[in-house]
Amino acid sequence: TTRRDVENNIVGVVGVAQDVTEAAQHDRAVAAMANELRQLVDTANAPIFGIDVLGNVNEWNDKTAEITGYSREEAFDKPLVSTFIVQKLRPSVQEVLDNALQGNETSNYELEFETKSKEIRYLLVNAT
Repeated sequence: TTRRDVENNIVGVVGVAQDVTEAAQHDRAVAAMANELRQLVDTANAPIFGIDVLGNVNEWNDKTAEITGYSREEAFDKPLVSTFIVQKLRPSVQEVLDNALQGNETSNYELEFETKSKEIRYLLVNAT
């Protein structure tokens, strides 16, 4: 804010500050932790994939890409069930995923993924 004298001439500036050192340090620590978790998911030795509430892929780690032959970029935003699951299992897989989206977990559910080369890969999945 400018400071003025009695004749309304600018004679200085007044600044109000807030020390945000701790908040900035906290934000950097949270960002570092998020980055570490991202690396853990991406490089896990197990396939990890996820969907949004519309059923579109929003998580696809390196192992999933290796198993399916589809890169993360190819898989992202595609409907998981209709794109990657064999047709005969689509209704049951959709039900498992719908249940998971409502907070009802399913453990040790066997999926049949169709790879980019049209092979079938069997994956034992926990939908949470």
